[in-house]
Amino acid sequence: MAETTAATGLTPQQWDDEFFMEYVRETRFQPYKGTSENAVIHVKQDLVMKKGHKLTFALVNRLQGDGRQDNEELEGFEEELGSRSHALTVRPLRHAVVITEWDEQKSAIDLMNASKTALKLWFMEKERDHVIRAMHSINRVTYASASEAQKDAWLVDNADRVLFGALNSNNASNDHSASLANIDNTADKFTGDTLKLLKRLAQTCSPKIHPIRLKKDEEWYVVFCGALTFRDFANSSGVQQVNRDARVRGLDNPLFTGGELVLDGCIVKEIPEIPIMTGVGAGGIDVSPVFLCGAQAVGIGYARRFKSTTQSRDHGFRNGVGGREIRGIEKLLFGTGEDDTDDLKDNGIATGYFAAVADA
Repeated sequence: MAETTAATGLTPQQWDDEFFMEYVRETRFQPYKGTSENAVIHVKQDLVMKKGHKLTFALVNRLQGDGRQDNEELEGFEEELGSRSHALTVRPLRHAVVITEWDEQKSAIDLMNASKTALKLWFMEKERDHVIRAMHSINRVTYASASEAQKDAWLVDNADRVLFGALNSNNASNDHSASLANIDNTADKFTGDTLKLLKRLAQTCSPKIHPIRLKKDEEWYVVFCGALTFRDFANSSGVQQVNRDARVRGLDNPLFTGGELVLDGCIVKEIPEIPIMTGVGAGGIDVSPVFLCGAQAVGIGYARRFKSTTQSRDHGFRNGVGGREIRGIEKLLFGTGEDDTDDLKDNGIATGYFAAVADA
């Protein structure tokens, strides 16, 4: 009796789709991603079925005019819609593993399947790292590569959405390095009070940083911070009291589980991979950034979803499994001028810098 088997050419696509969905779903930033303008991380896949290397994100400011009432004439009193755009460039990302037939024979585990798992973790970690890098970037330049002049120019345009420690006055005339040097390990830790100050910056800067909306009328900001700044935030008295008295009691309370903390309409999430800036604070202390994010803080564009690759060489003795995708991740910026590139501002992020001194 003849048996029907799946054609080899048909099986990789199913594996590719499962792989892509798993690694995207398990990425640490996944809960904050979405395809609408209401998401902290705005995802677009416009190029998946098209040619091109750039995707455009539309950034539309709120209407702020008074409008007209009663029998007042509206014609001639229309308000200009403040719209901007951000062009995101996509590029290939690839990785692979090669295993010899002899090593696969000797191994007690299936090295080819283990390679697929390792690749999934690698793509997940790369997406996480690239989101963090985008949040900390200086006008599309990675923070580590940006010059002092570039950092100062960024601060000039974003001074209304950047906080150094506990006081607005720590901004030293928009000199980035001098402002960092004003951060000390006594007053300038990340606490409930400094979070509230950072939130007020987001609410009052121009244009404002729009919170994300949940359940139609709830407005929230999402705050990402490193392990040391999260430690200081969790240990601050006001934060402990709110999460102890106003949230679920018992072992599920985030004070025990190390989960997300909530304060004043802000969800505070620990991301240990957020970098520590060594020796830049007062007296040479370490400092770490905190990112308070609203809608459209970061853009992710996919032009090609994950595709698995295989390679056999050396007369079939060396076999490789790999993967590739084409995507881009950038902090969304809005500017002025005809091409929206003058005086760039961070669209959905208020950045705070706080003391991040290691445990004794």
